[in-house]
Amino acid sequence: MVNNIQEQKNKNMKNKTVIITGASTGIGKEIAKLFIEKGSNVVMNSSNQENLLNTFQELGSPANATYLIGDISKQETSHKLVTLALEKFGSIDVLINNAGIFSPKPFLEVKENDLELYWNVNLKGTYFASQAAIPNMVAQKSGAIINIGTVLVDHAIAGFPATAPLMSKGAIHTLTRQLAAEFGKDNIKVNTIAPGIIRSPLQGKIGIENADSLAGLHLLNRIGETNDIAEAAYYLAFSNFVTGETINVAGGHTVGHAI
Repeated sequence: MVNNIQEQKNKNMKNKTVIITGASTGIGKEIAKLFIEKGSNVVMNSSNQENLLNTFQELGSPANATYLIGDISKQETSHKLVTLALEKFGSIDVLINNAGIFSPKPFLEVKENDLELYWNVNLKGTYFASQAAIPNMVAQKSGAIINIGTVLVDHAIAGFPATAPLMSKGAIHTLTRQLAAEFGKDNIKVNTIAPGIIRSPLQGKIGIENADSLAGLHLLNRIGETNDIAEAAYYLAFSNFVTGETINVAGGHTVGHAI
């Protein structure tokens, strides 16, 4: 029975169109890889042209994928993504708002431009992309939006001050619930994935040389891998009865710590 359900789900995912922002490295790259392998049509986005082109080629320049280089904090990028998806594949079934930036900085050192940066890329990017995709989902009476938040919204760490990015991520968690409420009648499911510490290029960017040293933040006493988030996104993309939720994929990070 379980195998039959999984086979049917895989069948349903083929030829569905998935837009993924921040798809050139790390979590976004792994999400794109999984959906492409499952037969979905994938539109990949990143503001980094070199990384996006390299990733697209690394994935084999698949016929069921295309890409758009553009800054997701600009509203026009979201409109271009939607136009490309419709022209290339004829529908927009899933939007994965993965693009984002994150870096620690003590509260008293945060400047106005720090707030604007996180607000623009993290929140406005998610907001604009959702706003561009939803009309098509309303028209077809189905769709799924998956936002990427963080467990730190609900579980702060004293030694990791990050008020500026966390404000934007907290707003994304709130946006998720409101969109789920507003568009539930249209059969549009909206959820957030809140990752714990994940092995990705982000760790190096924020100065963490050994991500495994943070394993104790999770009850499983290990850090997560990018495919852990990809698999969660794959589930939520085609789940029929989950909406408005924040799914912690964090090895027990919000429940307690291994010491």
